[in-house]
Amino acid sequence: MSEFKEQVLSLVSKIPKGEVASYGQIAAALGRPRAARQVGWVLRGSDFPGRLFPWWRVVNNKGEISIKGNPTATKLQQKALLEKEGVKVSSEFTLEMEKYRTKKL
Repeated sequence: MSEFKEQVLSLVSKIPKGEVASYGQIAAALGRPRAARQVGWVLRGSDFPGRLFPWWRVVNNKGEISIKGNPTATKLQQKALLEKEGVKVSSEFTLEMEKYRTKKL
């Protein structure tokens, strides 16, 4: 696994329950502010056996669940996992980004 992938997975693992981060926020925290799309690609291919990390805590910068193209994860699944942690997600798959954005990265 590449160093960047490991860094993304490590950082996503540090997002506290009930909080979210954006793809761009993860990229910036890793010193690669223009790599938001690459963060999404890492998470899209995040089916790593024996390794659980809170992928559902990453949304786009507008506070929208924008997951697509992942056969093992859906918008409904991400919404349910966020709601289980106390994040209010609308029926349009949006949330108040500034209310739930983590400050701990």
